[in-house]
Amino acid sequence: MRFLFFLLLITSSLCNAQYRQPDASQIKLKLRKLNFLGSVLYVAAHPDDENTRAITYLANERLVTTAYLSMTRGDGGQNLIGPEFRDLLGLIRTQELLAARNIDGGHQYFTRANDFGFSKTATETFQIWSRQDILSDVVRVYREFKPDVILTRFPPDERAGHGHHTASAVLAQVAFDFSGDATQFPEQIRQWGTWSPVRLYTNTGRWWNQTINESTPGVITMEVGAYNPLLGKSYSEIAAESRTQHKSQGFGSPGKRGQAPEYFEYMKGAKAQKDIFEGINTTWTRVQGGEGVQLLIDKAIAEFNPEKPSQLVPSLLTIRKQIAALPESIWKTRKLAETNQLIQDCLGLFAEVTADQFWVAPGDPVAASFELVNRSDYPLQLTKIRSTRLQMDSTLSVEMKDNQLITFRSLKTLSPSATYSDPYWLREEHTQGMFTVNDPQLIGRAQNTPAVAVQLSFLMNQEPLELDIPLIYKWTDPVKGELVRPFEIVPPLFVNLSEKVIVFNSQKAKSIGVLVKSSSSQLLKGNLKLQLPAGWKSEPASIPFELTKRGEEKSVRLMVTPAKEESYSSLKAVAEVKGKVYDQAIQTIQYDHIPVQTVLPKAKAKAIRLDLKKEGSLVGYIKGAGDEIPAALRNMGYDVWEMKNEEITPANLKKTDAIVMGVRALNTNDRVKYFMPDLLNYVKEGGTLIMQYNTPADLTLDKDQFAPYALQLSRDRVTEENSEVRLLKPNHPVLNYPNKITVADFKDWVQERGLYFPDKWDAHFEAVLSMNDTGEQPKDGSLLIARYGEGHYVYTGLSFFRELPEGVPGAYRLFTNLVSLKKTSTPANQKVKTSK
Repeated sequence: MRFLFFLLLITSSLCNAQYRQPDASQIKLKLRKLNFLGSVLYVAAHPDDENTRAITYLANERLVTTAYLSMTRGDGGQNLIGPEFRDLLGLIRTQELLAARNIDGGHQYFTRANDFGFSKTATETFQIWSRQDILSDVVRVYREFKPDVILTRFPPDERAGHGHHTASAVLAQVAFDFSGDATQFPEQIRQWGTWSPVRLYTNTGRWWNQTINESTPGVITMEVGAYNPLLGKSYSEIAAESRTQHKSQGFGSPGKRGQAPEYFEYMKGAKAQKDIFEGINTTWTRVQGGEGVQLLIDKAIAEFNPEKPSQLVPSLLTIRKQIAALPESIWKTRKLAETNQLIQDCLGLFAEVTADQFWVAPGDPVAASFELVNRSDYPLQLTKIRSTRLQMDSTLSVEMKDNQLITFRSLKTLSPSATYSDPYWLREEHTQGMFTVNDPQLIGRAQNTPAVAVQLSFLMNQEPLELDIPLIYKWTDPVKGELVRPFEIVPPLFVNLSEKVIVFNSQKAKSIGVLVKSSSSQLLKGNLKLQLPAGWKSEPASIPFELTKRGEEKSVRLMVTPAKEESYSSLKAVAEVKGKVYDQAIQTIQYDHIPVQTVLPKAKAKAIRLDLKKEGSLVGYIKGAGDEIPAALRNMGYDVWEMKNEEITPANLKKTDAIVMGVRALNTNDRVKYFMPDLLNYVKEGGTLIMQYNTPADLTLDKDQFAPYALQLSRDRVTEENSEVRLLKPNHPVLNYPNKITVADFKDWVQERGLYFPDKWDAHFEAVLSMNDTGEQPKDGSLLIARYGEGHYVYTGLSFFRELPEGVPGAYRLFTNLVSLKKTSTPANQKVKTSK
């Protein structure tokens, strides 16, 4: 039974993507792979940690069944392509990993670990992750995937450079011992059994061992830069395409040619001398009764005609029958799936089912359009169409002749019990270190199975062929051409609040916008209200609405009056229709390199009652890698001018009270070097410029051009969000006006204090704060302020880009004070303003 379930997992991972017909050279490689029965699991911590050259080489040259286990989805990293952070960034990076695997030929797994941000030690990582639970996930993947060889990206110590990295290597080694022990996590045994990998090696990196080479004792060298004439590329070139999918991390990589050695150091299990598969039987003789299969595949390879792939189908059917007669094993399951896929490939069989909508609610009609074509002269007959969620089970007899297109349309009703399509690991509230996954069958999966699958049954000279096809939505863009997105099951009604964080800086009522939108074909008539913190009220208490068709929406506004006292809470939008409550918003993520992603979060917003004072009215914002600072500035009460490059002129700068640079603007905006002199002159003439963090590498201008005085960026960071903050300049205007800042304002920060602090600066800069992680020396470069001419230049590595979207009150106060610095400019002999 457990092998059948593994087949379902393979099928589901394949059918999440639109089928692409392989060319003859790819079919030949798939044929060769049928004869290699060996597997490798590569283990690391994050998306982009994996060595795509090694994965590409193993999957395409050695034809190894290869997978990557990433402990996390990269939720705690930075985003170079947009404003998404945390859970949403993890969703993007999940899809980037899947796009990478689609190129390099690997499979993808995850644990439930949440990337909570940079960690300096494995000890801290395990305290937050729940070591035993994540270890259970790693053991589960070992038992499910059943790798012969484990390869880790990192060593199990501080050389790994990140607590998550170290932890991934530690867990990989412990799981190596535990996965074969039936007393460890016994609840997994019935489904997966035990499994003992043969060996574990670490893929040693040059950043921690610069002297390693092929002569180093105990090291296995793998030459991964070979050229594959069937694919027309070297494995390094393919790996670069794979790595370039990590676009949110700015990991575009150039294709390389020539030799590319990778080094692997022994860690556990049977030691090898020259090759990681030494002593491992990778032929069909490892499966009882499999000797004859090897010969059949050899014969098929020899007979393969790239101009007539369908001539191979009879041989593939014979191979399939021989494999099906073997005892149950992981290799029987894998190779049956590969053989069935090869049969479809050789037939040139195109089968696609598209819906007329990309979102449909349970119980609503779905118009499904079928497009089928057999692009071969091999006799083929469509005999059955089934879909549980479309409540469809049709028997038919349709002859599919060579290249004759078959199209038809079927109107069905989506099962009323169908579950929504939001990512399975985001359906429940989660902790800082681990996602909540209530269904153990989902643990390890990269993503959901398709919302709706359609099973097609065919006969080929009385031999069956079964295909699982995902229902998709397809349209044509006038510029990009044919585009595809997943079909998804969603609630019939969405309620989207206009803001994620709502700040009330007085007891004055504020208008709150809510969008009510239908995804149903049914009439939706009900009432909308806000669930508010104690002591708050809305006017009116509820608003009636009526939506008559799918896609119809209504915008409403309610006046909300907060309580008198300061508070940090949340409010929630709720719609009620016929006694049923709907409280989910809808959010989509759209980038060209990944499929459209749909998230169904609760319709909640942070509601903050904060006595926030400000100076000034207009703030200019210059975009960097992407953050939500403009929304926070508007929450503070400012008008925000999101300036395009061509708008950054001396005349326009004079209209503003302050200029805020987005995170990593110096890394991502090539035009900065041209308008930086104008920005510095703006400061000199009395303006305030707030520069958020940048990385010291990849600056788009010389390091002495972005500040009025010498400033050296570093990799210093403080990752403990609750670390002590010391006020070095308690009388500095930024800590006193217009809001009094105390150490209490650094309570409830999330993920970290800050990153990439300067470590050296000119005496003109004043260091305002000091902080450090446990056991480290104080770091004073998180907030540096210099008077330059009549104005203020601010450089800060504090993580405002994380804190403000989370509605952290102290971050709001401090950032407002930074923006208000222009009003504190006073002659040297005049007292500095302070708030009362």
